[in-house]
Amino acid sequence: MSSMKPFLKSILSGLAVDYADIRIEESEESTIIFRGKELDEIGTGFEKGGCLRVFHRGNWVVGTFTIVDDGLRELARELAAQVTKLPPREGGVVGLPAFEDTVRLPAEHDPRSVSLEEKHGLISHYNKTLLAQPGIASTHCAYHDAHRFVYFCSSEDRYLEQEFAWAGFSCRAIARDGNNIQDYGESIGKTWGFNALRGQEPMVENVAKIALDLLKAEPVRAGVYTVVIDQRLAGVFAHEAFGHLSEADHIAENERLKELMQIGTRYGVEELTIIDDASLPCEKGSYRYDDEGTPARRTELIKNGVLAGHLHNRQTAYLMGEPVSGNGRAISYRFAPIVRMSNTFIEPRDKTLEELLDGVEYGLYLAGSRGGMTELETFTFSSQYAYLIENGRITKMVRDATLSGNVFHTLRNIDGIGNDLVLYGGLGGCGKGGQSPLPVGLGAPHIRIRNVVIGGR
Repeated sequence: MSSMKPFLKSILSGLAVDYADIRIEESEESTIIFRGKELDEIGTGFEKGGCLRVFHRGNWVVGTFTIVDDGLRELARELAAQVTKLPPREGGVVGLPAFEDTVRLPAEHDPRSVSLEEKHGLISHYNKTLLAQPGIASTHCAYHDAHRFVYFCSSEDRYLEQEFAWAGFSCRAIARDGNNIQDYGESIGKTWGFNALRGQEPMVENVAKIALDLLKAEPVRAGVYTVVIDQRLAGVFAHEAFGHLSEADHIAENERLKELMQIGTRYGVEELTIIDDASLPCEKGSYRYDDEGTPARRTELIKNGVLAGHLHNRQTAYLMGEPVSGNGRAISYRFAPIVRMSNTFIEPRDKTLEELLDGVEYGLYLAGSRGGMTELETFTFSSQYAYLIENGRITKMVRDATLSGNVFHTLRNIDGIGNDLVLYGGLGGCGKGGQSPLPVGLGAPHIRIRNVVIGGR
């Protein structure tokens, strides 16, 4: 174990509080951005800092710092003195046993082993591939990678060293025909290393094709449809519309959510199971331990259509009397951990895409996501493109399809789940509490939903 352990233990030693932990983070990130033909940004940044927390009689006090030296002992004493002045509140944190572990990544997953010149060459190649397509007026192509090494120590004598890394890129094509301007983009990125980003020309060429096809597509007609949604849009629905409702800090603060999110409530068909799992290998939201030192695990949010679990940090697990789930995460040393998702997805079942389309006399196939918004149990999402489904077959492309509704009604209206699960990462991530973008994964198989309200012309 490194020499950091005795130093961090000495920072926490002797504090008269119920619990304390300290996290030191060293990070390096590279970014390259093209806008059209022009290189807009290129560079590598380095950071080092930490976060120190003390908990006493139901209250947290948190301090962050960028200098790691003996002065942290004084900071710890000051935080401990401040927390004892606060009035007692209900609550506690779930304790964990003394433990030590070190998590290292395979060397080939470390993006620092690849030169910035080589990274520039790859994203420049993909940008030129888009611009070479007739009808593509402009582009936005970005590469980003990150490497973090985190030291964690708690007053429980729990000490962890953990390495994180991921790399990815995004490509967006802007197609133009007179005053008609359409765009389409895709993004990939996981913890699998730089080499996995090579050979993605088919994906990049498809980005240009979809953008050009959208020039000929007409806006969808508003109405109520049976829809089949692709893996990416279904994954965004699972994350945004349901995953955030499962975060226990929201539930603990909201009486309406406590009622809606009671374990044992049926919200879907027997085949519907939604999972959050940080222990999956190489996914964007994967880790061995969260930022509170809790082991990552698989949590069934919905199992066979019935609400089965919530996502917790140590404090919410204590408050609700449920097991810790390893979802206390912080975007960097500048922030304290809060309850966040990891890799959230709908489990696959047995239907092929053809079987999901079969029997849909007139409906929509919705693909990709342009984002959206949620407000408690209501949601609105926009697809990137769509097709009509006529007599069980995908036919004419349409655009500007927006779906909206109540998440619990929509879950009950899922009547077909495919066998073709895909998990996505990509650039960007989840935003919550001023911490964005947090690396997360999401995905689903194709799913079919009845009675979906679609906005359009």
